[in-house]
Amino acid sequence: MKVGLLQCDHVPDKFQHIAGDYPRMFAALFPALEMVTFEVCNGHFPDAVASCDAYVCTGSRYSVYDEVDWIQELQRFVRELYAREKAYVGVCFGHQLLGEALGGKVEKAPGGWCVGVHTFQVIQPENWMTPFQAACRLMMMCQDQIIDLPPDSTVLATTPACPVGMLRVGPRMLGLQAHPEFPVAYERALLEDRIDRIGTERVGAGLASLTLSLDAGIMGKWMERFME
Repeated sequence: MKVGLLQCDHVPDKFQHIAGDYPRMFAALFPALEMVTFEVCNGHFPDAVASCDAYVCTGSRYSVYDEVDWIQELQRFVRELYAREKAYVGVCFGHQLLGEALGGKVEKAPGGWCVGVHTFQVIQPENWMTPFQAACRLMMMCQDQIIDLPPDSTVLATTPACPVGMLRVGPRMLGLQAHPEFPVAYERALLEDRIDRIGTERVGAGLASLTLSLDAGIMGKWMERFME
């Protein structure tokens, strides 16, 4: 299976020594997959939907509702993926883009930033969630959320701070608000770098949560099986 990585941002240069850029992080999350990167944030898109068997869309410092040319083009590409029933997995920004592109609504989260480790409760088990577990601890780094669901969607997992934690749209498109690709050291670096933006109290709670065990490996396996 050939998977296209729709890269929507770059890891800041000062943090690339931790785990590299997004392609390296996702290669670590999906070691069994053949991945080819398309820097959509620089206007580089696949020549056609058929260029890859499935697509993974990364996080980004941008918001999906920003009036930016490449974001508008990416929304059109996602709508074509949906029409062609191509497999798609969106992470954080990629999750929100799935909602926004297909008729939902993304806004700043009412409760503010979600950072650190959160527990995602599965409310709709699916057969690709193997080995199954009812809850997954995953890291988050976001201030936007899907507020209104797109048509033909099902919420699969939720957290107290993020009701639409994971959703499926149609049979082959999946979105996850968390960052299973992030190593803990990168999440810590982002938190320490964003105290002024996020706030001292929330950053402190996020840093404290990083001692918890994570289920990123389980989520990576689920995502692979979903694409397969």
